[in-house]
Amino acid sequence: MSVLTVDHVAVGYTNTVIIEELSAAIPEKKITTIIGPNGCGKSTLLKAIARILKTQNGAIFLDGRAIQQVSTKEIAKKMAILPQSAEAPSGLTIFELVSYGRFPHQRGFGTLKKEDLQHIHWAIEVTGLGELRDRPVEALSGGQRQRVWIAMALAQDTEILILDEPTTYLDLAHQLDILLLLKKLNEEEGKTIVMVLHDLNHASRFSHYMIAMKDGKIITEGKPEKVMKSENLKAVFDINAILMTCPFSQNPICLSYQLNKETECLLQTC
Repeated sequence: MSVLTVDHVAVGYTNTVIIEELSAAIPEKKITTIIGPNGCGKSTLLKAIARILKTQNGAIFLDGRAIQQVSTKEIAKKMAILPQSAEAPSGLTIFELVSYGRFPHQRGFGTLKKEDLQHIHWAIEVTGLGELRDRPVEALSGGQRQRVWIAMALAQDTEILILDEPTTYLDLAHQLDILLLLKKLNEEEGKTIVMVLHDLNHASRFSHYMIAMKDGKIITEGKPEKVMKSENLKAVFDINAILMTCPFSQNPICLSYQLNKETECLLQTC
């Protein structure tokens, strides 16, 4: 069952169209990852789904309703968004930043209620930040900061989490830490997760569904075993890939790769 449906959507910036006539369906209570080369429209698609960018054509449906016809506050009760390189105002503690996730559920500038506090404390605990709740956000490591932003999204108490490159700038251990947390949230809390990742092996290992894009179009989509094929990676990334099976997920992973001869010649000419 699809919780989000993209129907013949066109999206762009000013006079430049990045995505044209794209359709896709995001499965409910699954982890969906969008992959593709830089500039192919991954983040643009995510921003359109999150209603950060207005569609120029087509429509996006959330639970069967066009998101253009749903109020911002109502959208925020269904969908939480973690953008690239999120930054918190100086001086905020973990608890204070996570509490911002309750804004869609408040009226005006009301104080936090018992239900709000329960969601905030739960989000802090489930992301492993309980002992740090009073620490300033700027004093945290990169991995800890990502956990705080995820905690804020969780405090929002939505069915859907949208994350644009949540592992960017993190070392290998912290990348894995964040992805294992998202996997746990999906399995134990039933969250629908939609994210953009650059690492193909992480995308394959942690996803139920993958969407591969190039030049604003979907080249292929489906389960990792369908998407992670040599011919698909050649079409999307212009590489010749050697694939194996991940011992942890049993999904395909890219062992190594080289440039296509045509691509290599072009680069050498440049």
